[in-house]
Amino acid sequence: QVQLAESGGGLVQPGGSLRLSCVVSGTILSQNTMNWYRQAPGKERELVATMTKIGARNYTDSVKGRFTISRDNPKNIGYLQMNSLKPDDTAVYYCNLLVSRPLGKRDPYWGQGTQVTVSS
Repeated sequence: QVQLAESGGGLVQPGGSLRLSCVVSGTILSQNTMNWYRQAPGKERELVATMTKIGARNYTDSVKGRFTISRDNPKNIGYLQMNSLKPDDTAVYYCNLLVSRPLGKRDPYWGQGTQVTVSS
């Protein structure tokens, strides 16, 4: 059974940094596509960053140059390093894994979310 567990959220001042972690069990992280989403109050869930099986990375424009998605293959943990945080980054952040299945199918799995609040 695939399970994702996020941690690392919290309260940080503008300009500060946080690193979110996503511990993956039940599958091999590096064999699947990992995404980080966020959802702010009253807004739709937004895709923030993606890392593919081959290690290609993509970011939404608002976080480019500030956020970095990565993974530790031996530990099977994904990360989202967030620097130069702004109040607009305040949201619940979710780890998402697209697990590859036969015939080209992919099943999505979600973590429980971790709250990030950027405020002075």
